[in-house]
Amino acid sequence: MASDWYCYVVESEWMPADLAGAARYTIVLHNRSAAPLSGFRLGMSGPALVVAEGPHQGCSVVTKLSNYCEIAPEAGFVLAPGASWTASLTLAFPARHWTDGAFTAMLITSDGQAQAVLTKPATNAGATTPPKRGVIRHPVAEPGVAPYAVIPWPNDVAAKGNRTAPSGLTLSAGEAEGQAAAAGFADLVGHLFPGEALVRSAEEGGYPVALAVDASLGAEAYAISFAAGSASVRANGRTGLLYGLITLGQMLRGARLYPQSFTFPTGGSISDAPGMEWRGCHFDVARQFYASGEVAQFLRTMAWNKLNRLHWHLSDDESWRVEIDAYPELTSKAAWRGHGMSIPPLLGSGPERSGGFYSKAVVRELVALAGSLGIEVVPEIDVPGHCYALIQTVSTLRDQGENGQYFSIQFFDNNSLNPALDRVYEVVETIFAELIELFPSPWFHVGADEVPHDAWDSSPQAQGLMSRVGGSEARNLQAYFLQKVQAFLTQKGKITGAWEEASEGGGIDKANCYLVGWRNVEANQRLAGEGYDVVVSPAQRYYLDMANGPDWFEPGAAWAGWSSLEMTYAFVPDAGWNAAERAHFKGVQGAIWSEPMTERAVFDRLVYPRLSAIAETGWTRPESKSWARFVGSVALMPALYGMRE
Repeated sequence: MASDWYCYVVESEWMPADLAGAARYTIVLHNRSAAPLSGFRLGMSGPALVVAEGPHQGCSVVTKLSNYCEIAPEAGFVLAPGASWTASLTLAFPARHWTDGAFTAMLITSDGQAQAVLTKPATNAGATTPPKRGVIRHPVAEPGVAPYAVIPWPNDVAAKGNRTAPSGLTLSAGEAEGQAAAAGFADLVGHLFPGEALVRSAEEGGYPVALAVDASLGAEAYAISFAAGSASVRANGRTGLLYGLITLGQMLRGARLYPQSFTFPTGGSISDAPGMEWRGCHFDVARQFYASGEVAQFLRTMAWNKLNRLHWHLSDDESWRVEIDAYPELTSKAAWRGHGMSIPPLLGSGPERSGGFYSKAVVRELVALAGSLGIEVVPEIDVPGHCYALIQTVSTLRDQGENGQYFSIQFFDNNSLNPALDRVYEVVETIFAELIELFPSPWFHVGADEVPHDAWDSSPQAQGLMSRVGGSEARNLQAYFLQKVQAFLTQKGKITGAWEEASEGGGIDKANCYLVGWRNVEANQRLAGEGYDVVVSPAQRYYLDMANGPDWFEPGAAWAGWSSLEMTYAFVPDAGWNAAERAHFKGVQGAIWSEPMTERAVFDRLVYPRLSAIAETGWTRPESKSWARFVGSVALMPALYGMRE
C-alpha cells in the first residue's frame, strides 16, 4: 500500500430526493497511485448513519457500528490506477450539512491493515458555497449603540463621563479574597488575551483599581465606582470581585480596541447581580476528546461570560473519559478507539489509536481552576443508557441469559445497563463513590436519556423484575433503576441531576433532584408543573451542536432544526410560565454535543458566540437586554481556539 495518503482520495455527495428521484449518498474512491487495488474495504467514520441492510448500489456493508461502517466492492473487483470506484449508500437520516458526511476514511487491505486516506468534506448536489469554519464575524457597533462593550450587560449602569481607554489595570487588595480575585483575573486574561497586558504595574501606566469585600452584597453581585483616574470594586467575596474585574476588563478592551465605538467612564457606578442561579453549559468530551488544557481554556471562556456551572459529560457509548481505580480497564480500553479495537473509529476518528482520559490528578486541577473562576463542576456519568463503552469493557455487566438485540437511536446495540442485575448496582455505586471524592459540588448528573423503548425485552431477569415492580415498558424499569441510584447519591449528600426522561415511568424523588429539559421547549414547563426543579436547555435553541442556519455550508447537526445567534438570544426560557412553575425554574444551560465537531474550527463556529447569548439571558434582566447592543459587542468575546471565518 502506498505511504502517501493522497494517493487515495475519498469524495462524497448527498443528493436530496427533490433533485433527482430518491435521495442517495454517493461515495467515490479515486486511485491516484501507480498500482491496482484489489481485495480492499473502505472504512468510513463520521456523523452519517448508514443503514446496514441498505438498499445500496455498487457495494455491500461488511461491518457497522453506529456512525462507523466498512463497505466493499463486489468480489474480484480491481481498481486500476487512475480509476474510481463509486458506491451509493442509504442513510438513516437525510444529510443537512457538510459535517453530516464521512469525515475520515481508511483503506483496509485483505490482511486487515488500515491506512487513513485523504477525505474531502461531503458536498451537496444543490449547493456550491464552500464549507464554513470559524466563528461568524459580527461587525462592531457603530458609535452611539452602546457606550461600553460588556457581555452579559450589567443590570444597573449609571457610569458617566468619557476618557481614552486605560492601557491596563493595576490591582490592589487588602483582604485575602481580593488578592485571590486579583491573581485569578491576571491569570484569566493572560490565557484569554495573551500579549494584551490587561494587568500591569503602576510604573507601566496601569489604571488603579482597588478591591474590597462588602458582606452586604449577594454571593455573585458586585459594585464598581468610577473616579477620574481610578475605580473600586466591591463584592461579597472572590467570585463577585472577579466578575467586577471581568466587567472592567471588557470595558477596557472595547474602548482600547474600538475607540470610535466604545468609551471608558470617569465617574458614576455599576451595580450588578445575576438574574438566574444556574447559568451553565454542558460539555461533551466523550464523542470528541478535549485535552485538559482545552477544558481549562473552555472554563476561562465560561468565566468571561459569567457562567457558573460546567455540566461535564464524561461517558457515553463512544468512550469513557475519567480514571476509576476499581476498573482500570475503563481507561486502558474504553477511553480509546481505532481500527481493530473494541471501539472502532467513530465520529471522525482515524484508524490509529485515538482518544484519552482525565486522570484523577487532572480532574482535581480542573475542578480547582473552575472553583477559582466561580464555576461549579457537575459530573455526568450517563446511565442506564448510552453505556456501550462501559458494557463492552466490564463484561460482567451483561445478562448472560439475554438472547435478543435492541438498538439505540444512534445505532448502538444492547447499550443499556440492566436494572435487574445486582452486579450493575455494585459497579455503578463503586464508580460514583470514586467520583464523589473528586467533585465537591452538590450535584451529580446521572444522564437517564434515550433508553431504547425495547431495552431488556429479551432479558428473563429484567422481565421478571418488570412483573414485580409493575408496568410494561422499559421506562418503568429505568425508573426503578434511577430511584435506587438516587437513593445512593442522596445518602452520599448529593442532589441527583438527570435529563428529562428521569420523570418517566414513575420518576425520581422530586425533592432531591433537578432535571434538564431538552427535547422541546414545552418539556421544561411541563416538568416544572409536575414539581421538578428545571434547568432549561431545549435543543431547538440551546443545543450548540445544531447548525447556525439551514444551509449546507453551515456545519452542525439538524435533527432539532437550527438556531441563529439572534434566535438563541431572543429565546425566553420561562415564557408563559405561571408563578408555581417559576418557583421550580433554576436557570439555563447551553449544551455542547460534540458529534459534528470533527474539526476544532467547527467547534468555534457552533459554540461562539451563541454561548454568550445564553450567558446574557442567564444574567441580564429581560428588560435590560438589547440585541443591537449585544451583537455590536460580541466580536470582542473570546473563542476557545480563536478561529474566525
